[in-house]
Amino acid sequence: MEPTIKIALVGAGMFGGDVHARAYADLQRFGIAGQLARVGLDKYSRELAGVKFDLVAVATRSEKSARKAAAAFKDITGHEPQAFHGDEPWNDILAAFPDLDVMAVATPDHLHTQPILAALARGVHVLTEKPMCLSIQESDEIIEAAKAKNLIVAVDMHKRYDPDHLRIRDDIQNRIGAPLYGTAYLEEPLEVSTSTFKWVESSDPFSYVGPHWTDLIWSYYKSKPVSLTAVGQKKRLVRDGINAFDAVQVRVDFDNGMSINFHNNWVTPADFEGPVNQGHEIVGADGKVESDQQYRGFRWWNQGGGSRTSNNHFTREVLRPDGSKGYIGYGVDSLTVGLVAICRVKFAKESRDAVAELYPTAEEARITCAIVDAAARVRDLNWKYMQEGKGATVTARFGKDGITVIDPNSSEVFQSIYDKAL
Repeated sequence: MEPTIKIALVGAGMFGGDVHARAYADLQRFGIAGQLARVGLDKYSRELAGVKFDLVAVATRSEKSARKAAAAFKDITGHEPQAFHGDEPWNDILAAFPDLDVMAVATPDHLHTQPILAALARGVHVLTEKPMCLSIQESDEIIEAAKAKNLIVAVDMHKRYDPDHLRIRDDIQNRIGAPLYGTAYLEEPLEVSTSTFKWVESSDPFSYVGPHWTDLIWSYYKSKPVSLTAVGQKKRLVRDGINAFDAVQVRVDFDNGMSINFHNNWVTPADFEGPVNQGHEIVGADGKVESDQQYRGFRWWNQGGGSRTSNNHFTREVLRPDGSKGYIGYGVDSLTVGLVAICRVKFAKESRDAVAELYPTAEEARITCAIVDAAARVRDLNWKYMQEGKGATVTARFGKDGITVIDPNSSEVFQSIYDKAL
C-alpha cells in the first residue's frame, strides 16, 4: 500500500478555502517532493516522493459552505472530500475517520483550541492557523497534549518564509548589529472587519495579524519578551454597530534590549491599491533594515481599475502545460514544512523533539500566545482608563514568576495572570 497522509480541513473561509485548499489540491495531485527545495528540505525529496496526500474531509459551520468548498476542491483535483458542518464538525470528522493523520485548523481565532485538543486526544497531528490560541494557559494545554502522544502541532507562521525575511534572518541582521528598536505593521482592509469575518468583536487587529510579526521577530532573534504596553481605538467600526477595535498598537520590550512597536488595523479603505499594507524595519547599532512588503516595485494601472500592487511572493499561480495552475509561494511553504515534520514522525518514527527544527512549533507559538494574551488584557484596561481620562498607564511584565499586569489605577497594582516563566 502507498504511504498516505489523510488530511481534514476545518474552516474554509478566506484563508482555509484559498491557501489551505489550494495547497492540499497540489499535494493531492502531485505529492510534496516538488515543494521541498523551496524550504531547504530537499534532502527528504526521494523518501517523501511516494507519499500520497488525501484530503478526506472539509468542514465549515454551514452545510452550504461546506458543500461549496468540497465541490471547489473536486473541480481542481477530480476528488471530492466529504463535507461536514455544524458548531463542532471536527468531532464528526474524527468519528468518521479514525485513521486521520492531520487536522488542519483554519477556524476563527477564538475557535482554534477546541479542534486542536480534540484532534490531539484522538492521536491526530495538527496544522493550525496563527495565533495557535489566544490564551497562554490554553497554549500550555495544547503543548502538554501534543507531548503526551508525540504529535506535531505546526503553526502557520508564513512570514518566516518570505524570501526577504529569510535574507534578513540569515544575513542582514548580522550586518546591522545588535538590535535597538523597530516597527512592524500590517493593515487589513475594512471589508475584513465589516463583512468577511463575523467574529471581530471576539478578537482585535493585533490578535488577528500581529502574531505574524511577533513570530517573525522571534525567528530573527530568539529573544523573549520582558514587558509590554498596548492601546487601541474604537471610532470607525462603531459607526457600523460593531463593538470592536479599529486599530491596536503594542510595544514589546525584549530580553536582548530591543523594543518593537507592532501596529495593526482592519479599517483600510477598499480603494487602497494593495490587498493589505504591511512592512517592518529594524534599527541596529551598526545599521538598519527596511522591508516594505506591500509595494515591492510591482505596480500597474488601467482605465477603470485604478492603480494596483500585488505581492507575487505570497502565493502565485504557475501555468502548467496541461492548462492547470500550480500554487506556490511562502504562504504555502509554512504548511509544507509542517507536513514534512508529520511525515518524519509517521514514517521515519522520529520524535517531535527530533523534528522541531523543521517547522514553527507549538513551543515557539507559545511566546506569541503569551504576548497576545497579555496585550489584550492591557489594551482593555488602558481603553477603560482612557475613557475615564486617566491615561494609558497599564503595562505587563514577563519574568521568572510568570506574567504580571501592572495597573497603578487599581487597589491591587500587581496582578498575576500566569505563574510560570516563558
